[in-house]
Amino acid sequence: MKYRALPGTSLTVSEVGFGVWSVATKWWGVTDTELGKKLLRSAYEDYGITFFDTADVYGNGLGETIIPDALGDVRDKIVIATKFGYDIYNLPGERKGHSELPQNWTKEHIRYACEQSLKRLRTDYIDLFQLHNPRMEAIHSDEVNETLERLKEEGKIREYGAAMGPDIGWKEESIAALRHDGYAAIQIINNMVEQDPARDLFAVADEEKRALIVRVPHASGLLDGTYDPQKHFDKSDHRSHRPIEWMQAGVEVVQEMREKGLFDAENRTIGQLAIQFSLYRPSVVTVLPNFTSEQNLKEFAGASDVAPLTDAEFAVIDSLWVNGYNERLKQHMSDSKNKPTPVLQP
Repeated sequence: MKYRALPGTSLTVSEVGFGVWSVATKWWGVTDTELGKKLLRSAYEDYGITFFDTADVYGNGLGETIIPDALGDVRDKIVIATKFGYDIYNLPGERKGHSELPQNWTKEHIRYACEQSLKRLRTDYIDLFQLHNPRMEAIHSDEVNETLERLKEEGKIREYGAAMGPDIGWKEESIAALRHDGYAAIQIINNMVEQDPARDLFAVADEEKRALIVRVPHASGLLDGTYDPQKHFDKSDHRSHRPIEWMQAGVEVVQEMREKGLFDAENRTIGQLAIQFSLYRPSVVTVLPNFTSEQNLKEFAGASDVAPLTDAEFAVIDSLWVNGYNERLKQHMSDSKNKPTPVLQP
């Protein structure tokens, strides 16, 4: 495992991180809590993963309590990022499906959420405290920023940042956060078949010397070798909300990358290629694949150790998007009578 530093901070993280949502929610993968703990422990002990990203909303707190259950004795050797902003403490009723929860950006809620996260994580400090899917008004809020600065001064958080949501519009919000004083890292979606709007953010991150954290590197299973075009997902799986045309277009691109020799079974799997695609960008400090098995850990964590993408290889993938896939996807979607259902991924 290789490691990268977050510019302007004392934080260093593993190039491949662990997105705890895959072992703490029913949206994807692991529903056995004991297996989730085992995977978390193995990630650290066997594969050198030191960055663990979670949120208070994951499993209504399980996404935080599971970390000290599995890794409490190595707290000083790992970096924990969690998120806040959704008011999980005053819900009027049960959440329906994947609908977005109400947000609360008052200083009272931020402080309360921080204290509750500290208790669930059984720690004195949070390494990276992230606004969860913020809108522009939250990013520019003096109340939010002043509260976060006070929490840093008090030692309750080391750094703060934002995790941007896919279905609420996040390009301008990400740019604003990258240019805003105080934000150490911005978490975004980026993969070989979902390159917008991330393509516009790398130059800004480089210019501002800010870190980017990438999630969904495997495009909901399209880029890890597991997607079956004939498979129907359960309604509880967020992939069931993806338009089938988007999935079909992705399958075509994977086949093109195979034909161009960008991955194979021996030297670099499609899953490792997908992670290396984001790590090619110097502003990306860590990538968060979905871990649901020991096999996933071995393959995806191993992406840090396989040969990195060459400039020529990256150019080939880039050209697939610029000259083909982007327009092909638009065509697939315009030909479809089915419209995608907005869904917030964690």
